[in-house]
Amino acid sequence: MEHVPPPAEELARLDRELAELDARRAQLLTRRAWLLAALRPPAPTAAPGWNPSAWGAPAAGRAGAPAQPWGYVPPKQPSAPRSAQNVLLTLGGLLLTVAAVAFTLVSWGSMGIGGRSAVLAAVTVAALAAPAVLLRRGLTATAEALAALALVLTLLDAYAVHAVAAPDTDGLGFTAVAAAGLAALWTAYGLALGKLHLPLPAAVVLAQWPLLFGAWAAGAPTLVVGWALLATAVLDGAIALWGKGTGVRVTACVGGSVMTFSALIVGLTLSVTASGPLGALAPGALLLTAAAAALAGAWRAPKGFARAGGVVAGLAVVAAVCGVPAAAVPEDWAVLAYLSAGLALTAVVRTRLPRNAAIGVLVASAAVVAGALAGALPGLAAVLLGPVTLLSDVWAGSPEGFRAALGSTLPWTGLAATPVVLAVSAGLLGAAYRWWPSLARIAAPLIAREEPGAGGGPAGAPGAGTPEAGGAAVPRAGGEPGAGTAGTVGTPAPGASGAEAPGAPGAAAPGASGAPHGTGTPWYAGGRAGTPWYAGGASAARKRPSGAALRGAAGAGAAVLGWGALLLAGAVLDVHYAVAVAGETVLVAGLLALAVRGTGSGREGSAAVPVTALVAALAGAVSAGLLSLASEGASYAVFGVLAALFAGAAVRAGAGVERAVFAVAATVGGTVLTGFAGRSLGLAPHEAAPLILLVPALTVLFGARLRRNPVALPVELTGALGALVGVGLAVPDAPFLALVLALCGVLAAGAAVRPERRPVAAYLAAALFVLATWVRLAASEVSFPEAYTLPVTVPALVVGFLRRRKDPEASSWTAYGPGLAATLLPSLAVAWTDPDWQRPLLLGVSALVITLLGARYRLQALLLLGGAVLALDGLHELAPYVVQVAGALPRWLPPALAGLLLLVVGATYEQRLRDARRLKDALGRMR
Repeated sequence: MEHVPPPAEELARLDRELAELDARRAQLLTRRAWLLAALRPPAPTAAPGWNPSAWGAPAAGRAGAPAQPWGYVPPKQPSAPRSAQNVLLTLGGLLLTVAAVAFTLVSWGSMGIGGRSAVLAAVTVAALAAPAVLLRRGLTATAEALAALALVLTLLDAYAVHAVAAPDTDGLGFTAVAAAGLAALWTAYGLALGKLHLPLPAAVVLAQWPLLFGAWAAGAPTLVVGWALLATAVLDGAIALWGKGTGVRVTACVGGSVMTFSALIVGLTLSVTASGPLGALAPGALLLTAAAAALAGAWRAPKGFARAGGVVAGLAVVAAVCGVPAAAVPEDWAVLAYLSAGLALTAVVRTRLPRNAAIGVLVASAAVVAGALAGALPGLAAVLLGPVTLLSDVWAGSPEGFRAALGSTLPWTGLAATPVVLAVSAGLLGAAYRWWPSLARIAAPLIAREEPGAGGGPAGAPGAGTPEAGGAAVPRAGGEPGAGTAGTVGTPAPGASGAEAPGAPGAAAPGASGAPHGTGTPWYAGGRAGTPWYAGGASAARKRPSGAALRGAAGAGAAVLGWGALLLAGAVLDVHYAVAVAGETVLVAGLLALAVRGTGSGREGSAAVPVTALVAALAGAVSAGLLSLASEGASYAVFGVLAALFAGAAVRAGAGVERAVFAVAATVGGTVLTGFAGRSLGLAPHEAAPLILLVPALTVLFGARLRRNPVALPVELTGALGALVGVGLAVPDAPFLALVLALCGVLAAGAAVRPERRPVAAYLAAALFVLATWVRLAASEVSFPEAYTLPVTVPALVVGFLRRRKDPEASSWTAYGPGLAATLLPSLAVAWTDPDWQRPLLLGVSALVITLLGARYRLQALLLLGGAVLALDGLHELAPYVVQVAGALPRWLPPALAGLLLLVVGATYEQRLRDARRLKDALGRMR
C-alpha cells in the first residue's frame, strides 16, 4: 500500500521543491546572459556627431546604438587633450600680448632707435613666420595663437612707427594708411597660410577704416563721409558673397550692415535737412546708390539676407526719391510724397527681381505706408475721445465749431494732409477689394517664382508648381497658367476643379500635377473659387491665409480708413457743430448699412468687412453721442436716430451675434433717452430713477415676445443693467430706493412667469422684494429685527413646505432650516440683551411650538433649532435666579454636587451610552 503523507508534510515538501526549481532557473538565466554576451559582436563606433542619450540605448535596430541597458548613465570623461591645449595656448598668447604692450608703452624709451627697430622687427617677423612652420608640423592651434600675437604686434608696430618716425603726421590720416597697409598685409598672409582662421577676418575688420578715416582726415563734407561709408559697405558685400570661409563672410556681413546703416543715416539726415530741392539731389544720389548696392547683394544672397537687402533698398529708394519733392512742398504735405513713393514700390511684383528680394521691397513699401498712416492716430484719437470732456458740462450750449467741441490742443493745421493720406489709402484698398482677381493676376509672376530647390524644379520652369500656391496652378507671366504641384499622393491642388480621385487613372503622383492644366486656382485669387489655407496643401502647412481672407482684410481696411478720413476732414476744416454732429451720425448709418449687407452672406473670408464695419459703427455711435451732449436738441436727435438705426439694423440683420449687438445698442440708446427725459422734466436723479425703468420693462415684454430667440437674452440683460443704473440713481433717497427696488422686483417676477427664466428671475424677484421691504422699514426707522426677518422667513417656509410636498424625502434642513434661522437667531441675539420680558416670552413660545412640531412630524431641523433656541432662551431667563441661589449656598456644596453627578454618571456609564446611541439613531431617522 502507498503511503500518503499528511497535508502539512506534503505542503512543506512542495515548497522545498519549488524553491529548488527557482534557484535552478536563476542559475540557467545567468548562464544564458553570459553566453549571449560572449557571442555578441563588438559594438560599432558611433557615427560622427552622434550624441548618445544619458537614458540608455536608442531603439532596437538603430545603427551605432551602444550596448548599454536602459537607464545606464555613462561616466564623465576627462577634458579632451585638444580642449586643454586650446586653453593653454590662449592663456599663453594673452600673456605674450600683455608683455608686448607693456614693452611698447613702458620700456620703449630706455632703448635707442636701432634697438627699438631691431626688437620689434625681430619679434614681429618671428611671430609671423612661426605659424608657417607649426602648420607643416600639424600644430594648428599653436599656429593660431601665434598668429593672434602677430596681429597685436603689427598693430603695435604701427603705433611705434607713428610715435617715433612720424610724430607730426595727422593721427586720422596715419591711421587710415596704417589700416589699409595692415589689411593688405593680413589679406596676403591669410591667403598664403590658408589653414589659419584668424588672418582673413582680421583683414576684413582692418579694411573698415581706411576710407572713413581718410575722409575725416581730409576734412571732407558729411556727404563725402557717407560715400566713404557706402564704398566700404559695398566692399564688405563683395567679400560676404565671394569671400573664403565662414568667418570672413560673417565678419563682412556684420561690417557691411554697420556701414550701410551709417551711410543711410547720413544720406537720410542730409535729405531731410536739405534747404531746397537742389540740396536734396546729392543725398538722393547717395541713397539711390545704396539701394542699388543692396539690391545687387540681395540678388545672390540667401533668403534672410536677400529680404533684408530688399527692405533696405526699398527704404533707401523712398528716401532718395521723396527728398526732392518733400523739400519743395510745405512740411505738412511732405507725407504725401513718401506715401506715393511707398505705394509705387509695389510695382516690384512685375519685375524680374528674385522673389525674396522682391518680398523685402514689399515689406519696405508696407512699412512706409504704415508710417504715413500712423501719423493720423493722434488726430483720430482726438476726434473719437475728445467729446468725453462734455460729460462734465452736459447741455451747456452748442459750440461754434467742431474743434471747440473736441477740447483738444492738437495743431490741426499741421494735420491738413492726414485726411488725404487716409482717403488715398482707403481708395487703393477699396480698389484692391473690388478688383481682387485682376490684382491676383498682376501678382502672379512674383508668387510663381520658386526658390532654388523648392518644389523640385527650377524657378520659373514651365509647369512647375508652387508650394506658395498651395499646390494649385499659378498663372505665368504670359498669362498662361502653369500646372499645379500636388502636395501629397493623389491629392489635387486646393481649389482646382476637375481633379481626379486618388487611385484613379491619372491621379496625381508625388510631385506631379494635381489638377488638369489650366484649372487650378491659386491661394491668392480669392473669390468663391479661393481655397482657405486650412483646407490643405502646402499653403496650409505654412499657415498662409487664403485669398478670400486677404481680400476681406483689404475691404475692412478700406472701410476703417475711409471712415477715419471723413472724421479727420471735419476736424481739419473745423466745420460747424451741427454739421459735425450730423456728419458723424450719417457715417454711423453708412457703416451700419455696410455691416447689415455683409452679415449672413456665408462666403468664406467675407466676415471681415461687416465685422469691421460693426465695430467702427459702435465706436462712431459712442463718439457721436458724446459730441451731441453739448446741446439738448442735438442729444435727443442723435440718440433717437441712433436707437432707430440700430433697431432697424437688428431687424434687417440675420440671426447671429451681429443681430444681438444691434439690439443691445438700440436698448442702450433708449435707456439714455429716458434719462434725458428726466433731466428735461427737471427731476432730481433719484426722482428720475423710476422713469429709467421704462426701458427694462419694455425689454421684459420684448423677451416674452421673442421667447427662446438668441436675441432675447442679451436684450433682457441690457435692460437689467439699465434697471441697475436706476437703482444707483435712487440710492441717495431711501423711500425712492425702496420704490425702485419694488418695481425691479415686479419686473423680475414678470420675467419669472416664463419657464426658461424662472430659475433665476424667481429668486431675484424675491430678493428684490425683501430688499425693498428692508429699505422701507429702515427709512421708517423701524428697529425691531423681526420686522426685517419675518418677511424673509414666511416666504422661505412656504417654499420649503411646497418642496416637501413635492419631494417628501427632501431634508428639513434644506426646506425649513434657512427660513427658521433667519428669524430665530437674530431674535435670540437681541433677546439676550433685552431687559424687557415680552421678546424672550414670545421667542420661547415660538421655539416651543417649533420644537413640538419637529417632534410630531419627525423633522430634525425644527426639533434641533427650536430646542436649542428654547434652551438658550430659558437659560437667559433663569440665569439671574441661578446666580442668586449659587450665592446663597455654602461654598462646599457645588464641588459636592459635581462629585455626586460624576459618581452617578460613572455608575450608569453603559446605560448612558446606550441612551446616547438611541438618541443619535432617533435623530438620524428624522428628515
